[in-house]
Amino acid sequence: MGPIAWAAGLAVTCAAAVPSAAGEAVVATVHPVATDAALAAVRGGGNAVDAAVAAALMLGVVDGHNSGIGGGCFILIRSPDGQTVAIDGRERAPLRATGDMYLRDGRPQPELSRLGPLAAGVPGALAAYEEAIRQCGKLTLAEHLLAAARVAEEGFAIDRLYARKLERSAADLARFEGTRAVLLKPDGSPYGEGERLQQPDLARTYREVAEHGIDWFYRGPFARRVGRWMEEHGGVMRAEDFAAYRARRRRPVRSTYRGYTVLGFPPPSSGGVHVAQILNILEQFDLRSLYRTDRGRFYHVVAEAMKLAFADRAYWLGDPDFAPVPRGLIDKQYARRLAARIELDRVIHVSSHGRPPRRADDLFERHTTHIAAADSRGNWVAVTATINTAFGSKVIVPGTGVVLNNQMDDFAIAPGVPNAFGLLGAEANAVAPGKRPLSSMSPTIVLRQGRPVLTLGAAGGPKIITQVVLGILYHLDLEMPLARAAAAPRIHHQWRPDRLAVETTLDEDVVTILQQLGHRVHRTGSVGVMQAIGSADQGLVGVHDPRVPGKAARAVAGSGGRTAQRGSGF
Repeated sequence: MGPIAWAAGLAVTCAAAVPSAAGEAVVATVHPVATDAALAAVRGGGNAVDAAVAAALMLGVVDGHNSGIGGGCFILIRSPDGQTVAIDGRERAPLRATGDMYLRDGRPQPELSRLGPLAAGVPGALAAYEEAIRQCGKLTLAEHLLAAARVAEEGFAIDRLYARKLERSAADLARFEGTRAVLLKPDGSPYGEGERLQQPDLARTYREVAEHGIDWFYRGPFARRVGRWMEEHGGVMRAEDFAAYRARRRRPVRSTYRGYTVLGFPPPSSGGVHVAQILNILEQFDLRSLYRTDRGRFYHVVAEAMKLAFADRAYWLGDPDFAPVPRGLIDKQYARRLAARIELDRVIHVSSHGRPPRRADDLFERHTTHIAAADSRGNWVAVTATINTAFGSKVIVPGTGVVLNNQMDDFAIAPGVPNAFGLLGAEANAVAPGKRPLSSMSPTIVLRQGRPVLTLGAAGGPKIITQVVLGILYHLDLEMPLARAAAAPRIHHQWRPDRLAVETTLDEDVVTILQQLGHRVHRTGSVGVMQAIGSADQGLVGVHDPRVPGKAARAVAGSGGRTAQRGSGF
């Protein structure tokens, strides 16, 4: 039997002009081809879980600079019977990994954790998708793989974003023979917008897994080929690392916010904990009144709450299998203490992490893409998947077609050394054999009186956490329609570096107030990309983020699928 997780839900990244869709099943992703694959799965008799997995596998073909089976994912699902499950498909450090593997002569070498054979962790996405389908789907993983394989073989037209990523990464992609052969033209130049990219090796890998099961990937030819290449090129990953991989079932983080129940993903995601922590802090303020009367201070308070939470993230968070995560981080009393530090007339100096209560009480008792899917049966799915930065480690082992992640950079490779996103970490997130690096992926489901009313997630590294918080504030606190909430201006503060990222769509007078209060403002075109599905009087409503091309659409379920189903209604 292959690597196991349990069951899950999926949330996809969306894009485009913020259209809404309501009906039997709704899906939102960052790419129209992926959304269409999800809708085809529904029409073929699948449910929201099938739709999410179909979209994720297709995104590995048409959006491969962000995610794929060479990376990892978190899946959160709410079933019709009220059960919520979190499947952890996060990458793991190879068993030969050491705490000093990114030091040379005692000095940190961050490039080693970002580019090349030492940058990749053991991929977990495929194991998580397989378990989600096995436990919760109505179709088979093979059906979804074969649909994506056809597009990989026939090719697809590269969009503007993909072309830009190729152009910016071309020099690094050219360093590796297998990558150069797949993602660059014979003359070494990158493909341009509108040109067709065919990936026959990836299609072959998908078809082999479809025919032989995921053991072909984790215990068979794929693992052996990657292990040999790594050994020949100075990497530490081996075939036995793949064989040892298991997706994990985790207990979701459950918190409350103004009468809503917020379900988030637990560590090694920092998202569930710190979305809850930021909301707990903000619950102490009348945000609706503040937004209406003093918008500058509304964003000021939100930014200060973000800053306090990210200071705690840097110290306390890591893989819960290796270090306890204090339950007190989501304690309401602790949030009140942090909220009391926020001043309306100036920024506060946050020199280090806080000290939550019950620090010994373990919460668990011992580039990226997001997919959102829901169906009229009551399945709500949020999936966030990634290979980390654009094209991950830049490594495609020849003959596989699979871009390997550079998720090892999400560890704290040395004290005080930031990762590619500027995040700091401590001993809780240090490199260790078999350990999962901390992540910001934040698939989230919100309930009202026990019924799902919102699922959302985002892409954007650490900005995922703050985008999810703002999505909840805009839609539930400020009662913006979901499409408007997806389009509204966003801000981001992660404690270090001490600066406030502000989208250029935020009113200039608001930015001026933030600067007067002491914020070091950095203007940016986009903080990230969010997708969401909500419930409305007319049914399910899905939106994709207008910051990028994408698609939210609905489909009426077909009658196909497996005949034997679980009694839960999946």
